[in-house]
Amino acid sequence: MQISSPSAAQSPAKKLYPYQQLAIETLFEKMQSGTDQLRILYQLPTGGGKTVIFSEIADRFIKKYGKKVIVLTHRQELCRQTSLALKNTGVINKVVGSTVKRIPKKDCYHCYVAMVETLKHRIDDGLIDTKGVGLVIVDEAHHNSFHKLLKKFPGAGVIGVTATPFSADVSRPMKNFYDELVLGEPVSSLIEHGFLAKPKSFGYEVELNTLNRGIHGDFTVSSSDELYSSKVMLDLLVHAYREHSLGKKTLIFNNGIFTSRKVLEVFQEAGYPIRHLDNQTDSAERIEILKWFKKTKGAILTSVSILTTGFDEPSVQSVILNRATTSVTLYHQMIGRGARRLPGKKTFSILDLGNNAERFGEWDAPIDWQHIFENPEIYHHILAKSSDDIHQMPAEMRTRFPNSVGIFFDVLAAYQTAMEKGEKARTVLRSSIRQHALMCADNADTVSMALELSRELDKEIDWRIKQYGKCLGTVTKNYMKWLGSDYRGRLRGLIEKIMSGRAAMRAAV
Repeated sequence: MQISSPSAAQSPAKKLYPYQQLAIETLFEKMQSGTDQLRILYQLPTGGGKTVIFSEIADRFIKKYGKKVIVLTHRQELCRQTSLALKNTGVINKVVGSTVKRIPKKDCYHCYVAMVETLKHRIDDGLIDTKGVGLVIVDEAHHNSFHKLLKKFPGAGVIGVTATPFSADVSRPMKNFYDELVLGEPVSSLIEHGFLAKPKSFGYEVELNTLNRGIHGDFTVSSSDELYSSKVMLDLLVHAYREHSLGKKTLIFNNGIFTSRKVLEVFQEAGYPIRHLDNQTDSAERIEILKWFKKTKGAILTSVSILTTGFDEPSVQSVILNRATTSVTLYHQMIGRGARRLPGKKTFSILDLGNNAERFGEWDAPIDWQHIFENPEIYHHILAKSSDDIHQMPAEMRTRFPNSVGIFFDVLAAYQTAMEKGEKARTVLRSSIRQHALMCADNADTVSMALELSRELDKEIDWRIKQYGKCLGTVTKNYMKWLGSDYRGRLRGLIEKIMSGRAAMRAAV
């Protein structure tokens, strides 16, 4: 059955770029040649225009087959934006919000936009007929909240769209829900052809060993707040901003509200134009803040959990990652907020204060998404290992050892080297103890001062002992406790020996 779209567009349709046109043709062709229940996942970088692409697909599908299309999102703001994009394509649609209790069969709409939970409740209550739905489009498809709804549309095809075809939940890989991955243009190509701005990246090495990972795998808000609200980190943030973002319209991404409000306070005291936004900000204030940000030259917006999706402000010139994350999706979403092109805007700045580029690679570097889609467990392992292995001294603690150049010690690498040389495992701890002893001695004038500094290293010592235990394999808690006690005793003894030796040399001179 072939019909016309419900009505004409409300505004002129947005011109499609060649890569968008190719994506539409490819996806539509696969739907036509596949089964009714074919599930396709489409990947395109943030800023590439995924909404424009799936809006055009919805329009073509309705015209060709006369069946209904449902677009699923995970946030209310995305519902409104998606609805507008569909209207601009010519698809008159209805948002299924909390006030919509029933959709009658004779409803003239051929397209609906809904949040997952709202739609699920309406379907479970028997208020929505799903038999007439021929296509389900899943926006931000990497979210795990969508899979529970897909089975509600047994006769429909599914197209999921995402910038990162990788689920953070290792037990629910995306290949379990989609039959095929279709790749769009990579970031580097979009930059080369002028569709995205070119990044200028600046990384600051930050000590992250005080960060803890939560049950969902990412670093906890509480441990992030403790680190990033410290004076040292706030000073580093202001320094980084002055060096690379001064006068630029800037987004600062934080992991915790407490940190973001501290950032607001520090930047206000320095006289910079800045506002704070988080997911607890009421809608009226949020609208006012975003209007202020849009019209204010050199405006700074510090935020938490609110601007990573559904926020499109091309005038952003600088993105500051004032946090660390283990989520590749979040990493790309945050940076993508600054990648939109404007006349006169060819580049944007990325300031990384969380060693994120070390974890995921540079934002515009090639990524084999096909391999990740087919082998997600390998990528999970790589990310877990990179997060575990990134271990550095906390920023505040680092300032107490200003005379020490070498403070990092790779326990696992030292163990491997010792084994290759045929040495005993205990040589690893001896080397570690010597490094810590020299750090204390080099930054103290007396034995008592050096011993006091050694107590500052307690967390560092515990971490090194833990890594050493991993090298040994199965060890008892009592043995690990003894290792820690023995380490500290030997450290105090070596500090006294080094300091005594140096005192004797000074006396001799």
